[in-house]
Amino acid sequence: MSTNHNVHLIDHPLVQHKLTLMRRKDASTNSFRRLLNEMAMLMTYEVTRDMAMQDIEVETPLETTTCKVIDGKKLVFVSILRAGNGILDGMLSVVPGARVGHIGLYRDPKTLTAVEYYFKMPKDMHERDVIVVDPMLATGNSAIAAVDRLKECRPKSIKFVCLLTCPEGIAALHKAHPDVPIYTAAIDRELNSHGYILPGLGDAGDRIFGTQ
Repeated sequence: MSTNHNVHLIDHPLVQHKLTLMRRKDASTNSFRRLLNEMAMLMTYEVTRDMAMQDIEVETPLETTTCKVIDGKKLVFVSILRAGNGILDGMLSVVPGARVGHIGLYRDPKTLTAVEYYFKMPKDMHERDVIVVDPMLATGNSAIAAVDRLKECRPKSIKFVCLLTCPEGIAALHKAHPDVPIYTAAIDRELNSHGYILPGLGDAGDRIFGTQ
């Protein structure tokens, strides 16, 4: 994994291979969804690298010993609906003890700004580390709106995880929230006039749910 100015590029060969297969326009809904699930599992490995551990006593078949475990209950995965749910499923398969929050945002097609329609978080957010998930960090408007709302809950920390981003999206999120690190599998060339990432992989939500 390479790091630069709070952007963590997850360049593991398995992640890059699966992303390439997802980019193909002839990838079926079924294969796109399966690849996204596998990618999310692999990315979770890097995103949670600095998670807090605690010691517990364990009885092995031979003796009693002290071993380390993570406290999954302090971790919250926050999905930006609806496309974020595609990443959420893979992450929960790796950290099943994590809590889950949802933020419903849609992008106004004329202004490209994010409009909130749903917000539901676990209790005691001030004790928790938050990982926000959305396949695309494009204009950055949805990510910024989501982090704005999350900061009202005063969590211990916030990370943002996406499959793809672009220089414009990184700049926008960093300007609004310089304290939030970005984890991504690719930094693509640019945004087009409709707010889509180029070369990108199209509309992630449509491709996950087969609603093209």
